[in-house]
Amino acid sequence: MDRFLAGAPGRYWHKLEDGRIQCDLCPRYCRLHDGQRGLCYVRARHDDSMVLTTYGRSSGFCIDPIEKKPLNHFLPGTPVLSFGTAGCNLTCKFCQNWDISKARDFDRLQNQASPEAIAQAAVACGSRSVAFTYNDPVIFLEYAVDVAQACRERGVKTVAVSAGYICPEPRVELFRHMDAANIDLKGFTESFYKNLCSARLGPVLDTLEYLEHETDVWFEITTLLVPGENDSPAEVEALSRWVMEHLGPDVPLHFTAFHPDWKMLDKPATPPATLRQARRIACEIGLRYVFTGNIHDPAGQSTYCHRCRELLIGRDWYDLTAWNLDSAGRCGHCGAACAGVFQDRPGNWGRRRQPITVPAGEVRMPT
Repeated sequence: MDRFLAGAPGRYWHKLEDGRIQCDLCPRYCRLHDGQRGLCYVRARHDDSMVLTTYGRSSGFCIDPIEKKPLNHFLPGTPVLSFGTAGCNLTCKFCQNWDISKARDFDRLQNQASPEAIAQAAVACGSRSVAFTYNDPVIFLEYAVDVAQACRERGVKTVAVSAGYICPEPRVELFRHMDAANIDLKGFTESFYKNLCSARLGPVLDTLEYLEHETDVWFEITTLLVPGENDSPAEVEALSRWVMEHLGPDVPLHFTAFHPDWKMLDKPATPPATLRQARRIACEIGLRYVFTGNIHDPAGQSTYCHRCRELLIGRDWYDLTAWNLDSAGRCGHCGAACAGVFQDRPGNWGRRRQPITVPAGEVRMPT
């Protein structure tokens, strides 16, 4: 057994009468004998407890534009220090980060960094926030929470990029330490979640409602439209109506383009017309901030005032091309408030992607 398997105690599990232990982190409820790993592959049973095998280990660090997460209304134009680990608690056949989320070779996790080292690196490189991304922070909750605490002590914000597939108790802990999130709403049918993700829709909707009604976390939603699977006008309308009725008009919704990957190489890329149609449907229902992604569409990627329809934030891919918000985040034309977390002026990071090295520091396993 490698040294990491025994090194980082995990939370949210209990012992069953038959001797197995059950992971209570996500609704998959993996039940493990000694030495077995959960479906996520990074949470494992060692002796009579749960351990997180990727604590302090990363697949790499990179400074991204915050718009790439995607977050369009959270500190626009600013750089975000991004990193992930390995594994995932979903099995999406269309995964666009499968080389990380489906990783089974822990030797690829060459980057070791303590929470304090990550927070200090964010300060040193001028990043306003740190994002847990590339794979889902739900499965490395203990590490993500420790990093978030170290960041908060230094005035650095934190962002969870997640599928939202998490149980109620750990959900409270994870998002208590987050300032922003992007939740990947995979589709809007149980059959889509079951057949393509080996999961259920209900817990994800519960997470979205929790974020809206019980936290101050700024969050946005992303749905990857896969041709022939979740891109019908009827499903887009049902999803958009649910968001409007349960979350309100101010939660930004991103419809992004699928490209053939992982186990769905036989599917074509999403036509731009499909994304524009989805955006039109959602806007007609009443959602105020709806965006297209993974295609070149400046009009569909920009923010407009919900009252006077003037351009507030112009975007071309990840570059900001216009800024018409005052220091209070209000429309410069009519004064209507724009929902989001804004600075007095936008950042100017643009579309740059800059890999960096974070000094390891002393990676102390939690007790």
